[in-house]
Amino acid sequence: MIAPPLGTIERWCFDFVTTDELAGKLEPSETPDTTRDDAFESARGDGGVIVAPPARRLTAPGRPASLRVVARSPSAPRPEALVDAAARGRLLHTFLHHELQAAELFAWAVLAFPATPRAFRVGLVKLCREELAHLALYRGHMRELGVEYGDHPVRDWFWQRVTRCATPESFVALQGLGLEGANLEHSARYAAHARAIGDDALARTFEVVERDEIGHVAFAVHWFERFTGAPLDYDRFRAALPHPLTPAVLQGKPLNRAARGRAGLDAAFLDRLEAEPPTSVPRDDA
Repeated sequence: MIAPPLGTIERWCFDFVTTDELAGKLEPSETPDTTRDDAFESARGDGGVIVAPPARRLTAPGRPASLRVVARSPSAPRPEALVDAAARGRLLHTFLHHELQAAELFAWAVLAFPATPRAFRVGLVKLCREELAHLALYRGHMRELGVEYGDHPVRDWFWQRVTRCATPESFVALQGLGLEGANLEHSARYAAHARAIGDDALARTFEVVERDEIGHVAFAVHWFERFTGAPLDYDRFRAALPHPLTPAVLQGKPLNRAARGRAGLDAAFLDRLEAEPPTSVPRDDA
């Protein structure tokens, strides 16, 4: 695959996703200024007409040698175990890797869907940087607990699913309405757990993540409606998810209806989501 031109947003995204250097994942360079006319790659067709650059559908990210990627997700510590610093460190390690995958996949979508409106791709870059900010917050807490990224195994579950998305509406359905939406439940739940054990600093971090994820879900609502040309509809959302995924695995319990409502999901949508029957496909296979 030919890399995009140097100095472009596309090249930044390409290098960020494909690098196998730890520093390139955790502390990548600043992105080019997205307000510049030449920030995004362009190609000239016959007659000097500007056309979209080629779609680059990367199938896997670069991974540092220090990171052990496994086929099945390690079990998350139970809430009552979080009084133990080691359990908190293991949980935060998992969340950090989730944030890294989310950042990489927003960059992936810039490369995979070059014909989408520039405003969409600019938004993807913004969301990518916010995920990296979340990653930095989790990493700071981990280091206070004596844990470094790479101390525990990780799973690239998001990558194995999101790269099945063939269209931009499928991408925002899965990554935005699905995975980012589920993080609204996880962030709120773990903020409460952290506060219950007296770790107010960690609780505030989870609350920052929840606040930002509301914006990420709202971004997905807006662009799903733009891409489909119709108001958000639960059946259309469900149909946009790549098989065999269903909304049953893209939510936490209890549903964070307040946060999802602030992101633009109406009561009818949330009622359908809450009533979604359990999937017959094992979670690790979905």
